[in-house]
Amino acid sequence: MIYVFVGPTLAKTEPQLAVPGVRVRPPARHGDLFDSALRSGDTVVLIDGVYHQALALRHKEILAAMGRGISVIGAASIGALRAAELAPFGMLGVGSIYTSYVRGEIDGDDEVAVGQAPDGQWDALTWPVVNLRQVLHLAQAAHVLDEDRAAQLLEALRAVYYPQRTTAAVWAVCRRQGETDFAAWLAGRLDQNRYFGDLKRADALTAVHIALSGWAQPAETRPAPAVWETTYFRRWSNTFTRTTVDGLELATEDRLVYQQVFDPHFRTRWTAYLEHRSLNPADRPGLPLDVRLTQLTGGNVPADQVFHPPLDLRDEASVALLLEGESGQDRKAVARYAAALARIQRSRPGFSTDAVRDHLTRQILLRVWQCPRADFDAEASARGLVCGARAIEAAKRIVPGFLEESSERMEARHAC
Repeated sequence: MIYVFVGPTLAKTEPQLAVPGVRVRPPARHGDLFDSALRSGDTVVLIDGVYHQALALRHKEILAAMGRGISVIGAASIGALRAAELAPFGMLGVGSIYTSYVRGEIDGDDEVAVGQAPDGQWDALTWPVVNLRQVLHLAQAAHVLDEDRAAQLLEALRAVYYPQRTTAAVWAVCRRQGETDFAAWLAGRLDQNRYFGDLKRADALTAVHIALSGWAQPAETRPAPAVWETTYFRRWSNTFTRTTVDGLELATEDRLVYQQVFDPHFRTRWTAYLEHRSLNPADRPGLPLDVRLTQLTGGNVPADQVFHPPLDLRDEASVALLLEGESGQDRKAVARYAAALARIQRSRPGFSTDAVRDHLTRQILLRVWQCPRADFDAEASARGLVCGARAIEAAKRIVPGFLEESSERMEARHAC
């Protein structure tokens, strides 16, 4: 499959995007390349991406995608930027904008940035600098402007903040600079061809054409895991790992946290996971957990207080061990809690779990675990949450749903 991440640069009605085997996705954002639908042998054409209103696509996400056999082509917008940075690792850059970034002729996001319509249509609301520079070059070729006047006009247009660089703003700058003849000339060309001077569109179409021609990254150029497997990357991959179970698409991390909080037997499951890790380490001979613990501490300290291995929720064996006690009712509860969190995020723009009070979360955990306050850290550690502070941070995602269910139960009792 060919996945094209595109928004304002190409219209959804472009014929090349309707070819069988092509899947059109919205502008790329942090997490999109973790989608399990993207598989080895597929191609990603990265054109547009978000970065102002949401977290931008990270470089290591692209490296990881290439590392697992996905070919990545970049052009026109954020795709050209990322390709210029990641070409040494095998990402294919396409088009004149990419070339200008590589040569150092242009730099910075503002060259390709545009304001985007928020209605899901992703239309461009403003002019990017690369397209303005192109029409000014064309105006010089047509003897509408000389080099000095074109340079002055470009600087004046660049001085307008990118989300405010609308067509009306472009005409206003032209009038202020005394370049009304150029404005009239440009308006006439746009009447004849709405894509006149649209360098981004031309580069994007070239990238899609190359993908359709069957280009694939040579296997020997794919980055090794050591390039992108960092603590941050594992954190991101855990956040975006999702599975569909019983018809429910659930975040694996949400499922795990639910078990860590609510499963009364999770301490046993965490010990079994530590045993599994001790017997199957990546970089040394395996040992039974008690033997390894005795070597390090003499066996006088609980294993969960000594070993805090990083979790990789892409590892099916680990997930199976950790979620062994999960029931269908548990998964339904996870879905309800996720829905409750999504509702509060929609009703309160900018809301994040950081806003949930630590004290409230601690009280909920103490109540669920039925442990004394003095044992809070030990209980959290035994459940794989390292310590009380880390448990509080992890459990904040369940607080809105927990409070909502508690309120509903109280109302039901009052009704009876």
